[in-house]
Amino acid sequence: MSVSTVDFLEQRRRTGTAGSGSALVLAGAAAASLALTWLVFTRLAPFRGVLAFLLVAWVVFLGLYGLLVSFTENALTVRDRLAAVMVHSLAFAALAALIVIVGYPLVRGAAALRHLNFFTEDMADAGPLDPLSQGGILHAVVGTVEQIGIALVISVPLGVACAVFLNETRGAFPRLVRTVADAMTALPSIVAGLFVYAALILALGLEKSGLAAGCAISVMMLPIVIRASDVVLRLVPGSLREAALALGAGQWRTVWHVVLPTARSGLTTAVLLGTARGIGETSPVLITAGFTAYLNADPLSGPQVSLPLATFSLVTSPEEAMKARGFGAAAVLMLVVLVLFVAARLAGGRPAGELSRGGRRRRERASLADRERFIARIRERSQTGAQQ
Repeated sequence: MSVSTVDFLEQRRRTGTAGSGSALVLAGAAAASLALTWLVFTRLAPFRGVLAFLLVAWVVFLGLYGLLVSFTENALTVRDRLAAVMVHSLAFAALAALIVIVGYPLVRGAAALRHLNFFTEDMADAGPLDPLSQGGILHAVVGTVEQIGIALVISVPLGVACAVFLNETRGAFPRLVRTVADAMTALPSIVAGLFVYAALILALGLEKSGLAAGCAISVMMLPIVIRASDVVLRLVPGSLREAALALGAGQWRTVWHVVLPTARSGLTTAVLLGTARGIGETSPVLITAGFTAYLNADPLSGPQVSLPLATFSLVTSPEEAMKARGFGAAAVLMLVVLVLFVAARLAGGRPAGELSRGGRRRRERASLADRERFIARIRERSQTGAQQ
């Protein structure tokens, strides 16, 4: 009698401890916790607030869920179920907070985002009492893009070079630099703005401008880029460095052609972290670039405003139209951050050794050129041998 090979295949076993009644237990504990919390808030205790209600309901839910599970399971399973529920509920709370953070500016600023002039005009001819069909945030968008571009030009080369220095050299000075970089990560943004204001505007006579604001933002971004790049470069396997050195490459050639390409994806993440820190700064821009309602596309002279500063100024206005413009500016700021992140990922997110489409075409052309050169060399040698 022949036996099919399917009979010998190992069946996948479930490692989870949740049974078919877990969903009913969860639903029952949730309903009971909501009912009990509602009873406490409305009848027994003078508690108020949605956040307090949710927190008390979550604690009661954990207690009731553990009690229900303990009727059918042992203590180890009860602890495992409680830990799983806590982790999932905290993850859900984080996701809900993210949705609220992203959705609230979109909802409050939807009235302003529906108007095209909001993206194509500045606030030069619009006042607090003017409707949303007048004025926009073009001046803030241009200022943010120029200032963050200046900050990236300054902080990315310096930050990556400093991280390479910390990883490739030994001694007391690199330890001092690492300590200073760690201390600068907690530097208040107002201090960075005052430093640039004193060093560039008061000492050197530079006027308030987008350039000064970009320098102030770069001071905030630089320690983040250094520390994140330092951690990423430490993760590069030492065997890659040893292999390059064994083949005769120098230290800095190894860094340029082996270490940095290997850590390119992580370095992109480091730049993103620095950008996220610098793009939302308000006080350094206010101190070093001032505030204006006009469009100033020249970062070298004249006051210039950014999206965070414009958001702060508009939201604090008592007029609803100005508040709508402020929340719309916050939504546009999130869009600008998303565009920068996607561009950085496309530029540096490809793993080491994986070529782009243009890189593959260049490699194919180089291979064909090498083939033709080898064929020509073989022909030349054969003709020389025939003549001899």
